[in-house]
Amino acid sequence: MANLKLEISPVSPISQEIFNKTQKGLGFVPNMYVKMGNNAALLDAYTYSYNSFRANSGFTPVEQEVVFLSVAYENNCEYCMAAHSFVGDVMTKVPTEVTNAIRDGKQIPDVKLAALSKLTRSLTANRGIVPQGEIDEFLAAGYSETNVLGIIAGIGVKTLSNYSNHITNPEVDVPFAGRSWKK
Repeated sequence: MANLKLEISPVSPISQEIFNKTQKGLGFVPNMYVKMGNNAALLDAYTYSYNSFRANSGFTPVEQEVVFLSVAYENNCEYCMAAHSFVGDVMTKVPTEVTNAIRDGKQIPDVKLAALSKLTRSLTANRGIVPQGEIDEFLAAGYSETNVLGIIAGIGVKTLSNYSNHITNPEVDVPFAGRSWKK
């Protein structure tokens, strides 16, 4: 895995504004944000897309975490798996057996969430090219075509952070450390 050696440079006003909002909202600035903040376009795009996905994807908070964890699993992002396992467990109340199934690459016990994770993982692994049969299975589980597009939005958001984390290797923050993960 690459490890980009970032030069310490002044924080851009855009990144600083995001850091300030994040500090106020979470009580800390995640190490991932600090690393991404070295390029204001990356951090701004990520936080905007993340917030839009949360507000507009058409998924419940539990379903959103299933999407994020499924993408992070496929992209082998240790930081995001730890962070979203914590967020899922503590903030959005994803059942632990669902979070653990995704983390372990096993079958999710909830049929609808299993269909969501399966299509998300397939779309991620296959770069958006999946057979119609996979879409049909997802729709048969109770989702809509609009939800397929919501998955794509989630994949875009997580791919930004997953790729950045692969290159910058942020240390897993203390709040997330109890859910550290390796594939």
